[in-house]
Amino acid sequence: MKTSPVLHRAARLWALVGLVLLALNLRAGITGVSPLLSQLQHACHLTGAQLSVLATLPVLCLGVFASVAAPIARRIGTETTVAAALTLLTAGVLMRALPSPLLLFAGTVLTGAGIALGNVLLPAVIKRHFADRIGSLTGVAMMLMAASGAVAAALAVPLADAAGWRIALAAWALPSLLAALAWGPLAVRGHRRPAHERSHRSDRSPSLLRSPLAWAVSAFLGLVSLLFYALMAWLPEIMHADGYDRAEAGMMVSVIQIISIPLGFAVPVLAARPATRRPLIAGIAATKAAGLLGLLLAPHAGWVWICALGVATGSAFPLAFTLLGLHSPTPQVAARLSGMAQTGGYLIAGAGPLVMGLLHAATGTWSVPLLLLLAFLVPETVSGLLASRPASVQPGDSADTRGELPRLQTAR
Repeated sequence: MKTSPVLHRAARLWALVGLVLLALNLRAGITGVSPLLSQLQHACHLTGAQLSVLATLPVLCLGVFASVAAPIARRIGTETTVAAALTLLTAGVLMRALPSPLLLFAGTVLTGAGIALGNVLLPAVIKRHFADRIGSLTGVAMMLMAASGAVAAALAVPLADAAGWRIALAAWALPSLLAALAWGPLAVRGHRRPAHERSHRSDRSPSLLRSPLAWAVSAFLGLVSLLFYALMAWLPEIMHADGYDRAEAGMMVSVIQIISIPLGFAVPVLAARPATRRPLIAGIAATKAAGLLGLLLAPHAGWVWICALGVATGSAFPLAFTLLGLHSPTPQVAARLSGMAQTGGYLIAGAGPLVMGLLHAATGTWSVPLLLLLAFLVPETVSGLLASRPASVQPGDSADTRGELPRLQTAR
């Protein structure tokens, strides 16, 4: 039975609304915390090591829970899983604002879990509902993620000063609750989809684990995320140590996000053209190196280096995310590749904030952690160049039973 054009357009429009609300909730729960770390440490009597764990925990959760997103989506449906993820996110944001250090950590885990599931399934949602607009709608999603992250970082300190840090943390439960409610009808409609559209048995083969391309995408996403989340966690402290007041240091995190807003749209559109990917990789690496070296050698010009890092990180993350959809021939493969890349990638990324915090605690300076981030640019660039090939993995290929690598097919 065919769906009428009016109903089809209405369903597509509602899916677009759901996509917008999902994207708006995939950064704020993390970026709104880093400007408040010193307040959280004082209020909850956290040690330096505990604070490092708190800063790292969301990123580690992104990796750990990313591994279960695709299996859960296969069992209960993509749309239902997204609705559940947003519900988890809402509960976590509220929980970490309660008066208990234990609930602060538990709520952070739930928040990370919700964001992880949403992150993984975002490319699958775009592939399922808007396969003809992967580049542009991935760009819109990245732009919205950056915008919400910028707003959360910018408002964190003013909200905490006006109403307390608990309100500043809990405020982001409202948009996530709204998004969860919007995904309810999408979840119901997803369960009504014919069975052959909900599941593809061949997509369940383990062939992605044998694909060098899938591993390259995973490594690139992980190393890009390592630098991004390390900076999001500790940049306010780094800039405060260089003489900037805490409000200005928190605003610097927001500016990085603001710069990435237009890039979040432009870079995925450019990345859809195979010829532009490698120049993008090289330009991103050079700009990151300039920003990090600037923070080390000329911290008095901090705003210049913040802008450079905004351009670099604002380009790198959307590029890595876009590759997930471009290398996937079906929504199911997009979810699997996204899950694989984000599981390994965010587990790599989780080391960034933790190691930076521990190195700072051990050395009493931010120079050594910044030098470590510079060193990570080498494998990031190499993996990015490997991941930029114009090919897509074809799961379920007969190579799976022959012990060969999966066939690669030129991506359109």
